[in-house]
Amino acid sequence: MTSTKRFSVPALSVDTLVGMDHIVEFKVSERGQMALPSAARRRWNLLDGGKVQVIDLGHAVLIMPGSATDLQTLLGAAIDDEGGYEALVQRVIADEPDLA
Repeated sequence: MTSTKRFSVPALSVDTLVGMDHIVEFKVSERGQMALPSAARRRWNLLDGGKVQVIDLGHAVLIMPGSATDLQTLLGAAIDDEGGYEALVQRVIADEPDLA
């Protein structure tokens, strides 16, 4: 029987990204494997293994601790913060008419 670990995912801000001195380069094997940095494994309580989410953004890949439910909650909160899905769609259409 496997247990699912739950994680709280902090909000990501631009301030978090600016001046990040812990960005490192990793080698990806021919099978597409790479090791998660030990600091992240400790912080995310994954020393004995566990699940992560990998989100392909097209130009980048985002790795987050947790399950798809955590990501759905995070995205739902972000959409709510923008006034709901329809309001967000209207903003995208106004900002990027080619996407309409």
